[in-house]
Amino acid sequence: MTDEQPTSRRAARASAEAAAAPAGAEAAAPAAKKSGGIGALLRKHPTAWIVSAGAVVFLLLGTGSVFAGVAWASRDTDEPVSTPSPSITTPDPRPVSTLPATASRLRTCSIAGAAADGRLATLYGTVIRADTGEVLFDRNGSTPAPPASVLKVLTAAAAISVLGPDFRITTSVYEGSSPGTIVLVGRGDTTLSRLPVGQESVYAGAPKLQTLAEGVIAQYSARHPDVPITNVVLDSSYWSSGDAWEPTWREDQRTEGYQAPATALQVDGDRDNPRAAVSPRSTDPVGRAGNAFLDALRAADTSGTVVDPAVATSLGTAVGTDVLAEVQSQPLRTLLPQMLLPSDNMLGEMLARITSKQSGGNGSAASLQGTITSQLTRWGVPATGIVIKDGSGLSPQNAVPTNALTILLRSVRDGVDGLDAVRDGLPVAGKSGTISSRFTGDNAVARGNVFAKSGMIRGSYTLAGIINSADGTPLVFSFFAARDGVESGARAALDTLTTAAFRCGDNLSNN
Repeated sequence: MTDEQPTSRRAARASAEAAAAPAGAEAAAPAAKKSGGIGALLRKHPTAWIVSAGAVVFLLLGTGSVFAGVAWASRDTDEPVSTPSPSITTPDPRPVSTLPATASRLRTCSIAGAAADGRLATLYGTVIRADTGEVLFDRNGSTPAPPASVLKVLTAAAAISVLGPDFRITTSVYEGSSPGTIVLVGRGDTTLSRLPVGQESVYAGAPKLQTLAEGVIAQYSARHPDVPITNVVLDSSYWSSGDAWEPTWREDQRTEGYQAPATALQVDGDRDNPRAAVSPRSTDPVGRAGNAFLDALRAADTSGTVVDPAVATSLGTAVGTDVLAEVQSQPLRTLLPQMLLPSDNMLGEMLARITSKQSGGNGSAASLQGTITSQLTRWGVPATGIVIKDGSGLSPQNAVPTNALTILLRSVRDGVDGLDAVRDGLPVAGKSGTISSRFTGDNAVARGNVFAKSGMIRGSYTLAGIINSADGTPLVFSFFAARDGVESGARAALDTLTTAAFRCGDNLSNN
């Protein structure tokens, strides 16, 4: 019923209520209204009203209890009462880590802009905090890519593992199997020099053919005063000379002066000019070494009676072990900087093949895959994805994931197991080696704080090594700019990316 009731119905209802009311009610109502109604009564008799209200509440509660008691008493007590057990499903226990709870560091310094530089083409990159192994930055890090000359870091590490830092390469001259014959045996010392004593080649401190020849003349003349030397056998069989040129190398690497066939016998890296790092090479390093040795023998034969004027060379293999003279290279710890600082390809090839021979292989190019990857496992470097075609990095078919390389670089930085010789041979940004003139302009802030091997072949520009970052955090990194479209501008882009990581330090974000 709403408030819009008809007037006649309201009047009828009022008459009925008046007839039912007690006699005094009608008189009391006007009085109550006049004096303020119920509120006035409460103010006049508060105690009485409170007591009355309490009595009403008590009466209601008591009545409810009586009815409840009657209901309980009227139940059939002969029927058993069954209380169903609740169905409870016990969840599987949550796995609990046994590791202590650690907070995840929120890093905010991004190098994404530098990483997106179009000059880098496709970037393959990994940055790791060297002391903890935490990966701070990764772009395609598990995807193998051509490392170019950065591969020499792997060659150097494998050589240290097998040969040790004090290993020296020996070149020997033996008595031949027939009178008048001597045998020159090469074992991969590309530093052996035809320059006279007192003059340095690109390999400072290298052994000299002059020293070897003088030792031969002294020993041979004492043993065979009446039999001149008529034949010099050139033995380059330490590994097969037929395997000296990797088919994926470009021929212009030889003619322009970066690489020669990797024969076990050669001098001065087979350079036309022993004093020049980049100098054209020949197609016959063994023959060139033989002719240089003949010149040294004649110069050492001051009497003119030991060496026949018509002495000639021939190819062969030593059958005896009677040594006339020997010279040795400098120790491996010295050869590694000579390879890494100028990125010397010949030393890379020679050390890789010597490592193969000394570890039980045959020194072939094909043996390098197993030789190098098997040694890298010593430092926890996974072989997955690594392809080794040579020891120098010249082959575009070489492939290394940057995350695997940074694992090795952590051990290089720590200098474990003799790897300090590799670390100490790395070029330094703005100061030495192939990156001495790099890191200019805004990137100059990183000079002296980046120790890294650079690389460049057609289709790949690379940089990898160690960063002493601005906040003191040690980082190791590998950045490869590769694939279609990469050009020489990638060098500067790599420097900028590396400098950005230097600035970020431990705050480097992977965003």
